Parts: sequence; C-alpha cells; structure tokens
Amino acid sequence: MNAEGLVEVVLPGKVAPEGLQLRHGSVPAPGPGQIVIRMEATGVSFAEQQMRRGRYYDQPAFPFVPGYDLVGRVAATGAGVEPGLTGTRVAAMVKVGGWASHVLVDAADAVRVPDGIGAAEAETMVVNGITAWQMLHRKARIRTGQTVLVHGANGGVGSVLVQLARAAGVKVIGTASARHHDALRDQGVVPVDYRTEDVAARVRELAPGGVDAVFDHVGGRGLIDSWHLLAPGGTLVSYGSASTRDDEGSKQWPVMKLLGRVWLWNTLPNGRRAYFYNIWAGRALGKNRFRTQLRSDLTQVFAAVQRGDVIARIAAQLPLSRVAEAMKLAESGTVAGKVVLHP
Repeated sequence: MNAEGLVEVVLPGKVAPEGLQLRHGSVPAPGPGQIVIRMEATGVSFAEQQMRRGRYYDQPAFPFVPGYDLVGRVAATGAGVEPGLTGTRVAAMVKVGGWASHVLVDAADAVRVPDGIGAAEAETMVVNGITAWQMLHRKARIRTGQTVLVHGANGGVGSVLVQLARAAGVKVIGTASARHHDALRDQGVVPVDYRTEDVAARVRELAPGGVDAVFDHVGGRGLIDSWHLLAPGGTLVSYGSASTRDDEGSKQWPVMKLLGRVWLWNTLPNGRRAYFYNIWAGRALGKNRFRTQLRSDLTQVFAAVQRGDVIARIAAQLPLSRVAEAMKLAESGTVAGKVVLHP
C-alpha cells in the first residue's frame, strides 16, 4: 500500500485559491481501531471557503490539510478492526484532512455507503445530508403540511434540505438567484430572487401567517428578518454566517453575536424557538452517542437517495491537482450543488 504514495492539499495560510499546495508523502499506517480510506471523492464546502480566509471559527493553525468529509474504499485496517472491512466503500466526516488520496480515521467514524450509490453521489450527502436531516428532523421537527423557508435553496446544503422537506410533504419557499428558479420549480419549490426582490415582503405574501421554519446560512442583519417571518410556534435554524465570509477582524465575533441573538430570542414569551446549528455540537452528548446519531442520520439520507427522494447535485468533478479551480468555482456563486474532488 505504501508504494502508492500519499498526495494531499495543504492550506499554508490565508492565500488565494492558487496558493493551495500539493504535498507528497507516505501513506499512513492504521493504528489500533483505525482504518486508512483510499479517497474516491471529497468536496469543497463553505467551511473550506472560510478556512482559506482564516474565518472558520475553530479551524486549526496553519498549515493544515482541509477537507470536511470524504468517501472511499477501506485500504487497510488496524488492530481490533474487522479485516473484512477492507475494500468496502465508506463515508466519513473529519472536519479537516479529507483533501488527500489516503485518509486515516477511526473505524467507528466510518459509515458504509449502500451498493448502488456512487462515490461522488455519496460525497454530496455526507456533511450536507447530515446537516439537512438534523436541522429538519432534530431541530425544526417539521411535519407534513407545514411551510418552510430555505435560504440558498440551490446550494450544497440547501438543495438537500429542499428535497428532504418536499419528501416529507412540506411546502418550501426557497431563495436563489433567478437562473436557478426553473430547477427549483421543477422540484415543487416556490422561488424568491434574493437579488431583485424584497425577500421578507415576498415571503409574507406567500405565507401571511408566517412560516413554520426558516433555515438560514447567511446570518448578518437578514437573520432578524428570518426571525420575524416565523409563525407562532415556528423555528429558526441558523447554520452559518455567509454574509461575513469576506470580513476582516475576529472570526469568533460573528458567531458570538449570532449566539447572543439566539439566546435573547429564546427568552421571549412568543412560542418561537431559535437554534444555532453546529454539526459537532452533538459531541457534548458523548462520543459514542454522537457517532450513533450521525450514523443513523446519514443512513436515513442514503436511504432517501436510494428511494429517489433525493438526487445528488454535483456541480463539477475535478482532480485534487486542480483544487484552485475547484475552490474558485465553489466560491463563484454560479453553480448548483457541490463541487467534488477526486484523486
């Protein structure tokens, strides 16, 4: 296995996409309880876009290998791991380290990918699918017949959110630029152009009594509108601060301000609830419970893909050697779905 050699992408500091570096080395050997995954697909998520700017609130010190999640085949197993796992296609969420030809992970963090789902297809469903499923079903607890607002309905998380919500019998209003509206209508979504329309006014026209949930990755002042668009008993799920991506200054401050606002709203006696969703927050429940919940939720998402309830939105597939191009494409705001990298 070591004869193959390791290829990985290094983020050396705050750099333009062209500043990302390729590094070659030896394939790691698995320790007890570990596996080595030969990567088949990894992706560019919003987290890496923030990390490149030094804006992801708990990113490691530079330099490091980015890559939030990956899908691949088990190439080697360590002591205590079922040897029969070798050759199996698995998915894993790692936060950093996924942009590499071979990735070392704890076997307990790997989730089997069902037969019939390709590597790139599965990759679009790991962090995006878990995020969408947990926000819909664990936070907002959506029910058939409800109405929700999804900001960025054409994006990586947004496109999965929309499809899972529609499969659950929920009416969806989705914000996106005009070029994505036809595709959203085909999915049964009512589109709103955030570039040319007054989003809050248009949503109030569509849902005069308010919406049952809002899923907001933008943050900033627009989050206040999202809160006020809720119906009595509604839920706001904030899961990012895209509006501050290019800001300078403290990377913690936007998150702290957002958390403070959420705390304040939850003290109001109006029956509405607000959450700041962080996919890693479940670790507070304990490592084993976190892993069990993650495996369960990703398995549900993969089952939805197998049923045809959710279709992977792959914006482009590029090799690791073209990571700068992949990053620029993901950041351009012109694509629908996820930019996927392969070895």
